[in-house]
Amino acid sequence: MSWVAAAIGVCLAAVYYAMNLRETTRNRRITLTNTLMQPFLTEEGMKNMIDLTDMEWTDFDDFMKKYDSKVNPSNFAKRMSLWNNIEVLGFQYRSGMIDMGTVYSVCSNLIPMMWMKFKPVIDEYKKFDYSRDLYENFEFLASEIAGYQARRDPSFKGSKQYFKPEEYDRAFGR
Repeated sequence: MSWVAAAIGVCLAAVYYAMNLRETTRNRRITLTNTLMQPFLTEEGMKNMIDLTDMEWTDFDDFMKKYDSKVNPSNFAKRMSLWNNIEVLGFQYRSGMIDMGTVYSVCSNLIPMMWMKFKPVIDEYKKFDYSRDLYENFEFLASEIAGYQARRDPSFKGSKQYFKPEEYDRAFGR
């Protein structure tokens, strides 16, 4: 009879351990998500995004003259911070660590808009300075968000409002 009590105790301990592990994993996922979303939720992060959205250039040479790291380190830092953060978000989304609902609730228009704005620049940098696969998760996430947006509300123009339809279609393969 004592072996039954011991067996029940072991089973209860295993169930408790599994529940505890699940809760720990859930809490880590919440912490990771909160950490990744901070640049999109803070006042400073919003100001940086406005600065990046306000950037204007006519072609890649003009971009280099105005915004390259050698001539505008402050802009470079803002740009790299945002691009790299979105790249990590894209990787985390692709790997299942964060869900689309969370990303969409914070960054619905922002990520596709930023991809549309900077895709030509990133493509030019890839020709001589970046690896070919750099920012593939940024592009993936922008495309996924745009598709999610279109499925949720087909009448909503989303990031299309900022760009010519052919540019949007070309960037997102639509």
